[in-house]
Amino acid sequence: MGLFDDLSRFLENRLEEFLRNNPHLELEALLEQLREQEEDTLKLIADLQLQQKRSQDDILATAQEIQRWHIRVQKAKDASRQDLASAASEREAALLREGNQRWGQMQGLKERINQSQELLRKIQQRRQEVQAKAAEAQTVRAKAQTQQRLETNGWSNQTNNHSSSFDDLEEKFRRWETQDELEQMKRNMKK
Repeated sequence: MGLFDDLSRFLENRLEEFLRNNPHLELEALLEQLREQEEDTLKLIADLQLQQKRSQDDILATAQEIQRWHIRVQKAKDASRQDLASAASEREAALLREGNQRWGQMQGLKERINQSQELLRKIQQRRQEVQAKAAEAQTVRAKAQTQQRLETNGWSNQTNNHSSSFDDLEEKFRRWETQDELEQMKRNMKK
């Protein structure tokens, strides 16, 4: 395990160093992570809403059962069947407890949906901020690359300018040296 942990730590450190040296990649990695979180949160919200719908259906079914047993309690009392009225009353009470429990679960689901939607808003806001930073970093990087090209081209042009001015100087020296040699030859011929 020690070797694996050391290797894992080494790779994580190298990755962190690489990302620090390439901030635009770090922003892209963060954007990808935020996209995944947004996707996961959307799935969670959809799942919670489906659970909430089922919970509402269960509550409605339980309410209908409560109503049915309430009518039976009244019927049994009207018929002076205390044994049935008592049993029906117990069933109605059990259904009321079950309904309250399901209501509490549905309220918990609603709260989780609200929290998930708030989390989604925060993730989306954060993603927009990171996208803006990434666009800004891209612009800065593009400007730096353009500036570097201009400087490189400027250096090339300066070299070419110097080289052409050196070529002019070279040409002047050649003409002068050629004329000087011609003059020298003329003098030598006159002797």
